[in-house]
Amino acid sequence: MKRRNGETINSRRLTQTPYNFLGALSAGLIVFFFCLLLLWHNPLVFWNDDYELSILPVFADVARSWSKGQWPILSPYSWVCGNLAGEFQYGTFSVFINAAIILIWKFPLTFPQQAASLSIAHLFVLAAGAFLLARDRRLSTALSIFVALVASLNGWIICWGATDWFGALGAFTWLPWAWWGAERALDPRRTKWRFLWPAPFVYLLVTGGFPYTVLMLLVLVGWLSIKSLVETRSIFSVLPMLFGVALGFGLSAPAWLAILDLLQGSARELQSSSAHWQWLVPPAALPGLILPSWTVNWTDFSSKNVPHTATELACGLVASAVFIAAFIWHGRMLVTRLKWELVLLLIVLLLCMMPTAGPFRWSFRWLPFFHLVLAICAAEVLQMKLRPATAATSPLAIVLLTAAALLIFRTSGSYSFPLITILIGLAGVFFLFEFRFRNPEIRYWVPVAITFCALLATYFCIPTNGDVPRYNFAQELLKPAPLDPQRLYLSVYPWAELTYCVSNKPQPVGQTLRPGSTSMWAGLHFINGYSPIRAAGVAREFATTIHGEINPEKGSYVLNSQAGKDGELALLGVDGIIVARELDIAPRPASEWEMVVSTNEGRVFHRRDAPFARVRSVTSIDLRPNEQFATATISNIKDSRNCVEADIDVPNGNRSALLTFSRPYFRGYRARLGNQKLTVTSYRGLFPMAEIPAGASGRLLLTYRPCWLMWGTAVAVICAFAMVLSFVAANFRHK
Repeated sequence: MKRRNGETINSRRLTQTPYNFLGALSAGLIVFFFCLLLLWHNPLVFWNDDYELSILPVFADVARSWSKGQWPILSPYSWVCGNLAGEFQYGTFSVFINAAIILIWKFPLTFPQQAASLSIAHLFVLAAGAFLLARDRRLSTALSIFVALVASLNGWIICWGATDWFGALGAFTWLPWAWWGAERALDPRRTKWRFLWPAPFVYLLVTGGFPYTVLMLLVLVGWLSIKSLVETRSIFSVLPMLFGVALGFGLSAPAWLAILDLLQGSARELQSSSAHWQWLVPPAALPGLILPSWTVNWTDFSSKNVPHTATELACGLVASAVFIAAFIWHGRMLVTRLKWELVLLLIVLLLCMMPTAGPFRWSFRWLPFFHLVLAICAAEVLQMKLRPATAATSPLAIVLLTAAALLIFRTSGSYSFPLITILIGLAGVFFLFEFRFRNPEIRYWVPVAITFCALLATYFCIPTNGDVPRYNFAQELLKPAPLDPQRLYLSVYPWAELTYCVSNKPQPVGQTLRPGSTSMWAGLHFINGYSPIRAAGVAREFATTIHGEINPEKGSYVLNSQAGKDGELALLGVDGIIVARELDIAPRPASEWEMVVSTNEGRVFHRRDAPFARVRSVTSIDLRPNEQFATATISNIKDSRNCVEADIDVPNGNRSALLTFSRPYFRGYRARLGNQKLTVTSYRGLFPMAEIPAGASGRLLLTYRPCWLMWGTAVAVICAFAMVLSFVAANFRHK
């Protein structure tokens, strides 16, 4: 009998699986259509701030790297942002992100179109995962699409993840999938191979590039573990899930080992404590869950309390209104049925409001997780058989009361009308349909339509990039002119966000200055680069900001005192200087530099001599003032992304040669001359150096092979091998 029941359950699952994936595809297509409407309304909706200064230029470099058959661990086009793997946010080890980049960059798209394609692809997958998660919780097809819409189109995902901080979207895309896989691993009705379900999605989540989402995953796993232990009273019930999650972390080992290594001693590790109090969700902003135009003071990036429209809290009206109504009128039943989900919802909401710690900052980044849990709770409420009067009247009353409070307390802000009118009208439509149609086939589709329209009206009425700048970067940035690709530049410019944003400079900018990491588009070599981690020693030496600007006082000092032939810039290999038009400084001495270009953005200076070689032999260095070194003959230099090769010949005698490499230093460089291992040191953490014994000659190879990469790759390979064997065994057992 048990066998027959098991066969019936398995048969039902096999029958439902194709329909579930068809529904997931439908959810993704609805989100795709929604994004097309956003693009129709504003073609630049996905093209803002970090996407312009950082994400897209780096991804162009990643596409260039793969086209040359090179692994994009490092980038030769920025010193500050030289370690792409250590930056984490670029998804260096994510198969999905790299595949998307390779595919999208095959098409002749403009910058905004590339950004839109990348974000929409992830929103599609996010919606599909949320749908499957909801379906496995026995929600109807319509309500599962409702969950997918809230999870993928909520205010935080659209206003921050999909249009600015791509790493947040790249990682959160896989949280519903990881949740779905984890719950399947906890299901005792499945086979003993069920631990395989969460592993690939945990891997994709971790390598997606957002530490906050990794914390979300850990909170989710802890919550699921406690829930399972309480319900089953058996520690063995959670072992398949924990083993699967561990496999996923093993597969992603290079990614998290990289950021742990690069954080040590980085500028991010020393961030100001004030950052932990920025962008907390204030309790006074919570009515924004009903009316996103609700405007109260938030603490912004500069630690100032400024009026802010709560677009991040937008969840499509229905989810929040229905949940609040059910909590008011059916609180006991709600707690009985959803006690575990309510605990998780409360924990995540509190995390949104609490200050952060360590390298983390801006707690409102928990909001996507909050929206996902809220959507699931609201869908469960909608599937309950509530009284028609409660289900229809309460949401409309809540919307009207919130609108009244908005007017009474003067929190309407600048974008309340016509949005309030539209949302009240949608609440009225929901009211009429709840009374008129009690057939679930029709009734469950109404929240889907209302949510779709409410979110669309929100983003049509409220700008999605209200708190971040946008720059007018033209396609000409793909061309190196007026700069020289053979030279290494230091660009000195004022705060980019205030100086070159569209509101202050509507004309195309960046062709001369290349702010942030925009030098990567044209393959130009720059000291500057966009980096939240700022792990490179040069980032600390020049006191660079996240957006790539160097400290103005440091810039003035370097150009006046360290730009000579024996100065620090020469040691680094800097043979090009760019000074913004807003700054009245120039490199000294004038005999060393000549101005080659002057544009409306700034002036370009080149050393009068030929560009520096990437590998040079120095006879003395201030770190070792009492030593003299022989001059080595260097030829056939091959300077590639992750390694440097050159033929070296050191004269006989009692003096060794000291070689300097014009590239940023990171822990993990290895050097070899023929079969002889060499010790790699650094000049004050700025660039690598290697000492060659007297009389030695041969082919020198300097390669970047840090311990985290070697050990991480080994762990990932072992976990992948274990997964393949398990999958084959499970398939064989099934047959």
